[in-house]
Amino acid sequence: MKQLLEVEDIRKAFVMRSFSGKKRVQAVRGVSFTLRQAETLGLVGESGCGKSTTGRLVLGLLRPDAGTVIFNGHNIHRLQPRQLRLLRREIAMVSQDTTGSLNPRMTLQELLEEPYRVQHLLEKDERRQKAADLAEEVGLGQSALGKYPHEFSGGQRQRIAIARALALKPKLIVADEPASALDVSVQAQILNLMRDLQQHNSMAYLFISHDLPVVEFMSHRIAVMYLGEIVEIASRDQIYSAPRHPYTRALLDAIPQVSSGRKGTPLRGEIPSPTSPPQGCAFHTRCPQVMNICRRESPPLTVFGDHVVTCHLASDSDSEYADPTETSDDISGCGEA
Repeated sequence: MKQLLEVEDIRKAFVMRSFSGKKRVQAVRGVSFTLRQAETLGLVGESGCGKSTTGRLVLGLLRPDAGTVIFNGHNIHRLQPRQLRLLRREIAMVSQDTTGSLNPRMTLQELLEEPYRVQHLLEKDERRQKAADLAEEVGLGQSALGKYPHEFSGGQRQRIAIARALALKPKLIVADEPASALDVSVQAQILNLMRDLQQHNSMAYLFISHDLPVVEFMSHRIAVMYLGEIVEIASRDQIYSAPRHPYTRALLDAIPQVSSGRKGTPLRGEIPSPTSPPQGCAFHTRCPQVMNICRRESPPLTVFGDHVVTCHLASDSDSEYADPTETSDDISGCGEA
């Protein structure tokens, strides 16, 4: 299937000012992945790991310090303003904060017509009909077109955000925590709606979330992110049945379950500060299987077919939960890839 999006070694840092001076925050550090047409790539990790910044870099809302974002054969950060405006027809966003992303002074009719006005598409009557069609498509109905955002529930506002994203029939939607603020029943409705719309319109999703069960339901492939880096990418089934990175295993162990066969070691500690990431493997300060080499050297990228992982413990054997007590703290026998 055609590669729609190619992200290659993107990096982004921000300058944080405080009373003690300026600090450089490394938000995204060498992130690479691809996304095929009509595919969903889930991007998961703890809060502050750089997921949302990665999404904004893909959208062109932020310019990377290094690296490239190629969408449909075009480097989006080298496009002229007019070319970038035309590209906006093919890439859309569903934001987590619907309250902030919807103009409170605009009715649903005006909100759904806005993408066509901004892109100078369609006549007034055609725009009105398109808005009515979109409202029906996401289950709001034409009777809601005269209402303002505050008159809708959280789930309904999320449907509005999805309808706006769908307006120009984009090829890619970046969905940043699209259902995290909703209760479980409404969340299920929104996720089912997104899947149905994807099948109907052949869109690709970059689905950003910290909720692993939701990501499992939505995604074809999953990228696991830690401290600005992607540490593992694989198909959904491979990630959930045979994770190879200790951080991925720790995330899966944290999912509440009635019964589980997992025997992983609980993850302790906090994510290191992005202003001073640790030397070597970024995860070594919390890893239950840490070795001396982890503290000194960044792990290599190891590829097992379509399963990619960055870990010194990576091996060709089936991924199992290793016993940390059996892991040597010496370089010898560490299974360097």
